[in-house]
Amino acid sequence: MLNFFDVFSDKGDPVDFGKGGGKGAAGTLMPTGPQADFRVENTLGDGTKIARTTLHGKKSGFTGDVWVWAPEQYKDAKYANSGFPVLIALPGGAGYPRNYWMGTNLKLQSSIAQWSKEGKSLPFIVVMPVLNPENHDEDPKDPKLGRYWDGSDIPGQPKMGTWLTEDVPDLVKANFRTLTSRDGWAFMGSSTGGFAGLKSVLKNPDKFKAVIASGPDIVPDSLLWNGHEKEKQENNPEKLAPQLVARKGPDVYLAFQVGTKEKKAMAAAKKFIASYGNKGPVHTMLREIPDGEHNAATYVPSMGEGPIQWISQHMQGPTPAP
Repeated sequence: MLNFFDVFSDKGDPVDFGKGGGKGAAGTLMPTGPQADFRVENTLGDGTKIARTTLHGKKSGFTGDVWVWAPEQYKDAKYANSGFPVLIALPGGAGYPRNYWMGTNLKLQSSIAQWSKEGKSLPFIVVMPVLNPENHDEDPKDPKLGRYWDGSDIPGQPKMGTWLTEDVPDLVKANFRTLTSRDGWAFMGSSTGGFAGLKSVLKNPDKFKAVIASGPDIVPDSLLWNGHEKEKQENNPEKLAPQLVARKGPDVYLAFQVGTKEKKAMAAAKKFIASYGNKGPVHTMLREIPDGEHNAATYVPSMGEGPIQWISQHMQGPTPAP
């Protein structure tokens, strides 16, 4: 059987992520199966692979592609029976038919690999699903355009909230050694993806503990919410955060990072933090990126200047064998 960490010469080769050596360590969920058909899309300099599969979501009914990268530590024999933390990375814009984090040009995976060796970051499994069910035009002023799904279950539309928070994690649990605690689950995303990650953590704090939200929208703004105000507010971070405070937990860790040139996004993030941050279970931090602009290339290097360290400190990593 092929092993995921073997060196493949061409894209499209099949991948077997491996299931570890046997019974999992305490707090570890061994892969539940069935094994997905992963195919190599990209190879990093350290030989690790980014692979793609098509997921038919049993809970959402939506079918879309998901890319996954496992860090070098995943193949280390001392972690053979240990679960690893998961970072679900969401793109901005359409996020369809590809999730731009699956490429090597933005250096998300190679940066996490380096940061984990430096002790700045946990060795996350990075999972990159499509964000929307189709391409959309980015003009929300035209009612015929601006078809954002907000990473949510908008009535009458594909259930993208269920896809992101249930089907995608189920895929990961089926194929990887993960952690049973929510301490091993987080989101990161930019722009629209930042909103979707932020909302997903606040809406599902029993499943996810942290998010890195880069230049995010703060409130749902899809025109597809028209006529569904109740459901829209049920997916609004400005409503979800105070509800979590009132319930007194569980604790969530929301790391914002925004470029100083992003005037609107900066103002929105600061307003949210002033209103709800560091009150009870809602813990927040803000990384202001000097001369930073609204783009993914700005956000990745900045993650290593505070946000990735901060969420890693509040999450669980793999446990080496004694």
